[in-house]
Amino acid sequence: MRALIVGNSDGIGLALTRRLLSGGWEVTGLSRSASPLGSHQVVDVTSAAFPAAVASVGDVDLCVYAAGTGDLLGDPAADLAAQTRALEVNLLGAARTLEIVVPRMLAAGRGHIVGLSSLADSLISSDSPGYAASKAGLTSYLLGLDAALRPRGVPVTTVRFGFVDTKMAKSPVTPFIISAERAVDVLMRCIRTRPAVVSYPRRMAALTGTLGPLLRAGTYLRRSKG
Repeated sequence: MRALIVGNSDGIGLALTRRLLSGGWEVTGLSRSASPLGSHQVVDVTSAAFPAAVASVGDVDLCVYAAGTGDLLGDPAADLAAQTRALEVNLLGAARTLEIVVPRMLAAGRGHIVGLSSLADSLISSDSPGYAASKAGLTSYLLGLDAALRPRGVPVTTVRFGFVDTKMAKSPVTPFIISAERAVDVLMRCIRTRPAVVSYPRRMAALTGTLGPLLRAGTYLRRSKG
């Protein structure tokens, strides 16, 4: 079995690479930094060279998009370029990957796509609007693709994690945080069962599901009063 993991030089992607290799998978990784595991190419998902790098991997049984970025602290207006990069990496990078991978899977009549989104996809964030928007777009895109592709033999799984103990977890408050290994446990179960969407941890999912509508309503009321 062959897997492509985009964003496997650290964090969840690296831990997943290690787990798949131990299970007998052949893994190719693409990421901006070098990875100590598996076959690997150093390439930025926003670069002009990225599509060719994806194409060079060939046919795969599993494609996991684990690349992500987002400055969760500070004033986003002070660095709007960082917000744009979050959109480019988290959303457009996934779209560019799947633009190449999906036709090959459809031609083979099999395959599985897993995208790492976030429970932040239901929130409005004044600290990191680019991150929240990119994850909202990613979730919507992956769910739409699943509806189109699953009947044709290529299921798409959207994994909505809360806080995971990686370099991305920069918030001073990280409720229900899980380890990268625990996140990989969830992903391995997804690879076996191929659900359309998984939200984890469940308590965090319930919390964001409640807060999301309240935050959107508060934003609307502040704008109305202004």
